[in-house]
Amino acid sequence: MEPDNSYYKPSRDPNEGTLTLVVVMTALFVVLTAILAIVYFRKTTEQETLAVDESAQGSAYISVATPTPSPVPPITDYQNPILYPESASVNTSSDAPMAADCDPAARGIAQAVSVAGVLVDGTLSREQPIWFTDPVYYGSLPGIFTYRGNNFRNCASYGYTPITNGTLTQMWEYNKIGSLLSSSQTFEWTGLRWTGQPLVVEWPDQVRATMNMYDSAKQQMGLTEVIIAALDGKIYFFNLETGEPTRDPIDVGASIKGTPALDPRGYPLLYVGQTDNNGGNTFGMYVYSLIDGSMLYSYDGSEDGAYRSNWDAFDSSPIVDGTTDTLVWPCENGMIYTFDLNSTYDAGTGAVGIAPVVTGYKYIFSDNTGKQMGVESSIACYGNYGYYVDNAMNLCCLDLNTMNMVWTKVLDDDSDITPVIEEEGGVPYVYVGTEVDNQGGTGQYTGAAYIYKINGLTGETVWQTSEPCYTYNGETSESDQSGGCFGNPVVGKLNISNLVIFSFSMTNGLMSGNKVVAYDKNLGTVVWEYNMNIYSYSSPVDFYDEDGNAYLVICDSLGQVHLINAQTGERIAYIQTVKNTGTAEETSSDICIEASPIVYKGMMVVGTTSGSVFGIAIS
Repeated sequence: MEPDNSYYKPSRDPNEGTLTLVVVMTALFVVLTAILAIVYFRKTTEQETLAVDESAQGSAYISVATPTPSPVPPITDYQNPILYPESASVNTSSDAPMAADCDPAARGIAQAVSVAGVLVDGTLSREQPIWFTDPVYYGSLPGIFTYRGNNFRNCASYGYTPITNGTLTQMWEYNKIGSLLSSSQTFEWTGLRWTGQPLVVEWPDQVRATMNMYDSAKQQMGLTEVIIAALDGKIYFFNLETGEPTRDPIDVGASIKGTPALDPRGYPLLYVGQTDNNGGNTFGMYVYSLIDGSMLYSYDGSEDGAYRSNWDAFDSSPIVDGTTDTLVWPCENGMIYTFDLNSTYDAGTGAVGIAPVVTGYKYIFSDNTGKQMGVESSIACYGNYGYYVDNAMNLCCLDLNTMNMVWTKVLDDDSDITPVIEEEGGVPYVYVGTEVDNQGGTGQYTGAAYIYKINGLTGETVWQTSEPCYTYNGETSESDQSGGCFGNPVVGKLNISNLVIFSFSMTNGLMSGNKVVAYDKNLGTVVWEYNMNIYSYSSPVDFYDEDGNAYLVICDSLGQVHLINAQTGERIAYIQTVKNTGTAEETSSDICIEASPIVYKGMMVVGTTSGSVFGIAIS
């Protein structure tokens, strides 16, 4: 029989058409067989609902359609594209057992909770349970609102930064930050120190119109404002692009060393913590209106019966659960505070107010003393869990709704850095590192800076490793020069989602050397290292271009800024910052960067101990 030429292209070779038909028919038979096999496999292994008509000649199978996954919602004009889309489901329910060395009861924990100064009898129950979700939802405006950006503490950059030339360019400097005498009367606090991170926000035009900004700032469409709290006791405001002040500073009158926080809902509220008892009658925290700069509220924890009763500094950077209108803030007196803000805000008129109700939680273990208690690290939040490190080397997981300790792990040394959270497979994991502080006596010695990956539900250590670092323990804390982990770790995203990156200070000797090390998240093995000649207390900051390529900036104690390829650890560029550019006093000496920077759409901002703030373009 001649082949039916209507179904294939005729061939010049009289045998080629027949061969082609055979090949085609064979291929069709293979495809149909594979399809039938897949249907059968799905029927028997996935238990799909099938309707079978056995009376028909040759059974007919009708498959019920598998539900289509919910589409990813489009990104808003304020969400950080680096964090989009959400990746954390956030679930603190778990049947997994607590790690054997993490049971608070086994260490004889004593806990107490008070609300508005009244001791709670039994278990605390919140009318509105706290629940922190994926960090992509933390802010309601474009901005960086707290230390390391959000409740996971995992992002001090915002927006994409394209790298075309691989250059760093100092664009502006503000050099008028002063100093304030310490409460000990033995030294002056100057400029910005650890952690000292700037905040950034793009206020809507309607909101700026109600603020006490200079007219030039009010009239600039799309203005991005930088906010910095300094050790001279003042809060400063700048134009991100130019470094020009946008309004008069707020004079707190007491030194501020940590990082303040903006209300992530877009409310014009600024939360600021005091680092030293060197101003006024309050030693604690403050809330300011950014409409007119007035202080709306202050809190002094000196009468709360804290186990550490002589120091009420708020060095940590607070976090806000906008849904429940709750502020969460650890204190150096050892208390963990939550403030039911009862906030009100009218964007049209600019009227803003708060009427906080304070809940205080204190705890101590049988193997700790009261003077050891205190928290300098900021708290990272996942669902109803808060993670922080106290001065007694305890990494703690606290249920923020019941104010009850879930688990606690004793680290191998002191740590002041903030835990960082990442969810993997529905489980939160916590990354944290230590200083070299309690491993030797007075004087100089070498010890180990430990880093950990820990299961956030159980306290189990997934892996840990260490890096040798130098340190100096003085006769008093004022003369200490500690090495180890002071910069916060970077949890990689996009093209470096397999990496976690730590910075180690004083790796070559006392006051010398810094090592940035990228580890495989799953194994804890070293992927790359970047070595610096001088030490750094400043945190590295990761940022990305639209293709997901990853970069780091890290500053050091000589005022240098390093730009690194975060995928390979290779240096792209570095610059030396310069004070008083274009004047007779221009100099690159006596510049020390301890504070942590931010990167906002290609502009890096960082403060120095000498009182200068720099804006550096990355291109």
